[in-house]
Amino acid sequence: MGQIKSDKTIINSSVEKVYNFLSDFNNFKDLMPEQVKNWTSTEDTCSFEVSGMGQLALRIVEKVPYSKIRILPETGTKLPFTFELISHLDKINDGETSSEFIFEHEMPMMISMMASRPLQNLVDILGKKLKEHCEKPGF
Repeated sequence: MGQIKSDKTIINSSVEKVYNFLSDFNNFKDLMPEQVKNWTSTEDTCSFEVSGMGQLALRIVEKVPYSKIRILPETGTKLPFTFELISHLDKINDGETSSEFIFEHEMPMMISMMASRPLQNLVDILGKKLKEHCEKPGF
């Protein structure tokens, strides 16, 4: 199984607030790159289109309070590979959280070579936008 990891990001917000934000897919629209279109979501599911790739549907399948959120493709989603997206959170202190996104996958070598840069970009954008959002005044 391959892994693509974002850098660990230090967020100036409590782990509880960051976890509560990430545990609801309705909030993820604010974290998505500009290539994502036609976003629809509930608390635990989302679907969207990625320019040049087609439709994708995801489901939050595991929530470990204040430490981990695990996301898988929705049943019936047709993809040429399997993956999961994991968000790890660690409390540094009452007002700081460490965050990391991990994309774990099993994909053929050719797909992996083509997809690794866009997937690295995705997890990096998620980390950056999460920090920006969670550090806004009033968050």
